[in-house]
Amino acid sequence: MKAKNFIVVAFFGFIIISCNVIDDLLTFSIDNQTTVTIPSGFPVNTALELVTPDVPSNSSTAFENNNTNAELVKDVKLKEMKLTVTNPAKKSFSFLKSIHIYISTNDSDEIELAFLDDINATSNTLSLTCTTAKLDKYVKASSFKLRTKAITKEAITQDISIKSDMKFQVTADPF
Repeated sequence: MKAKNFIVVAFFGFIIISCNVIDDLLTFSIDNQTTVTIPSGFPVNTALELVTPDVPSNSSTAFENNNTNAELVKDVKLKEMKLTVTNPAKKSFSFLKSIHIYISTNDSDEIELAFLDDINATSNTLSLTCTTAKLDKYVKASSFKLRTKAITKEAITQDISIKSDMKFQVTADPF
C-alpha cells in the first residue's frame, strides 16, 4: 500500500515538474521603451497626467524570434518597469511624490500597469511596483498607449524627460 501511494505521489510530482519545465522553455521577455516629458511650471501637489504617443509593441517580431505566434501566447505580465531621468542630466526623482502608469489600446480598456507611492528617491532611477494584471491583449496589439499620473512635491523649473524601460514576461502554449 505504501509503495502504491509513493508511486502515485511520484507520478503527479513528475507531471508537475514537467509542466513547469515546459513553461520555462516557452517563456521569454519582450522589452519596450518610451519617453515622457514633464513640463516645467507644473503646480506642486497637483496630479499631472501625460499620455505617450503610441508605443510599438514589437510583439510580432519577438513571437517569431521565439518560435511562436500571438495565438499561442497564453500569459503576459509586466515583470519590471524602470524609470530613468534622462534630462536634465543630474536631476533625481526627489521632485516626485507618487506615480501611477496605465496601459491601453484602441480596442482595450485602460488598466493600471505599475505604480510607486511615497517616493523618497535621491537617484535618477526608480523601479516601480508592477501590477499582476494580465496583459496579453495589450502586448499582442501592434501598439499601446501609456498614461502617466504623477504628483509632484517640488516645483519643476525646467522640463524633465523620463525614459521608461518595460520588461514583459511572455509564456506561450506549445499547442
